[in-house]
Amino acid sequence: MSFWDGLWRGRAAEFESGSAASNSIELTKRHPVVSLTKQGAATGNLRINLSWRMRTSDIGGPERESLLRHPFKLFKPDVVQAHTQSMVNVDLDLGILYELTDGEKGVVQPLGNFFGALNAPPYVKLSGDDRFGSASGETIYVNLDHRESIKRLLVFVYIYDQTPAFDRTHAHVTLYPSNGPRVEISLDERAPQARSCAVVTIENVKGELIVRREVKFVYGFQAELDRLYGWGLQWGRGYKSKVGER
Repeated sequence: MSFWDGLWRGRAAEFESGSAASNSIELTKRHPVVSLTKQGAATGNLRINLSWRMRTSDIGGPERESLLRHPFKLFKPDVVQAHTQSMVNVDLDLGILYELTDGEKGVVQPLGNFFGALNAPPYVKLSGDDRFGSASGETIYVNLDHRESIKRLLVFVYIYDQTPAFDRTHAHVTLYPSNGPRVEISLDERAPQARSCAVVTIENVKGELIVRREVKFVYGFQAELDRLYGWGLQWGRGYKSKVGER
C-alpha cells in the first residue's frame, strides 16, 4: 500500500460509525439509528450544535482537480475568501419541534424569539442565534434528566430570509451527550431550492431514547415540516430581533 493510499484511507476512516479515534458515531442512510440509552448517554444536558461553511468547490473551482494537480494542498486548511464574488450570504438557523408526554407541543427557534427553557417545560433551550457561520455555530440544549417528560423531538435547520443555498454549504449537526461518543449528521445531499431540512428525531420509545437520522429537505418552512411529521401546530409569519437584541 502506498503512502497516498494510507493517507486517503485515514481520512475516510475518521468519520466511520463508532470510531474509537474520533469518539464519534456518524448517522448515515445505511446506519441511521443510535440509542442514547444503550450508549449510557440518556442523562444530563444533551448539546446539539449546528455549524456550517461555504463549499470550497463553489468558491475556488473543482477541489478534486486541484488536489490532483497540486497534491500537497491536502495539507493546507480550507480558506474561504470573503470577497469572492460567488459567495452567498447564508443564515442557517437551528430549531426543535417538541412534543411532551403531557401533550404540550411547540417549537424552540430564533425566529419569533422562542428560546425555550432548560429546567422547566419544554426542557429545551436555544443558547443564541449565530447569523454569520462562526466556528461555534448555534447550540440547543436538551435536559435529559427530564427525559420521562419528553415524547419526541425533531431537530431541523432552515434558511432565514436569504437565498436557498443548502447545496453550497457544508452543514453539520452534532449531538454531544454528557457521556459517550458524539453523534454526527451531515447535510450533504444536494437540494438547491430547499429552505428547510428535518435533520434528526429523538424519540422516547418505552423509556429508551432513540436518535434517528432524517435529512429530509423541504421547499417550505416550519409549517411544511410540521405537516410532514404530524405535529399539528398553527403557524404564522415570524421575525427575528435585530442583531444584539434579545
